Amino acid sequence: MDRENFPRLVNELYGIVRNLEAMFPGRHFTPDGHLVGSLGECLAAYHYGLELLPASTIGGDAQKAGLSIEIKATQRSAVGLRYQPEHLLVLQLDQMGGFKEVYNGPGDMVWKEFDGKTKPSNGQYRIALPRLSLLMEHIPRERRLRMVIPNK
Repeated sequence: MDRENFPRLVNELYGIVRNLEAMFPGRHFTPDGHLVGSLGECLAAYHYGLELLPASTIGGDAQKAGLSIEIKATQRSAVGLRYQPEHLLVLQLDQMGGFKEVYNGPGDMVWKEFDGKTKPSNGQYRIALPRLSLLMEHIPRERRLRMVIPNK
């Protein structure tokens, strides 16, 4: 990974989005779908020193020291989960190419939120970012992934 070039390219991408939105008031050019997911995974790998697994690997997006990590990135107010991850890292991307860490901890703490609920027809349970932030308050630092390159 080009550690010098990656942050600049992400910032340029969001700069293009801002320029398009300025040119066309009322239109949104927010990156969505696979782009947001891939950006989140790459930002996590870069900032947390993770080894990315091949795309669409069942059970996780990355690993570090034998720990399987599910990475969820969003620009919205919730994320979806299909299965209980070993470790969950949820990032809320911003319009400047940075992010806010919403949740960084054991997946079972989040999965317990779905106990007794029927699985939705699309196979994904949804959980709101404010709820994830509250759960994060109970996670000791030693159970979180440590950031190796600070986020702006």
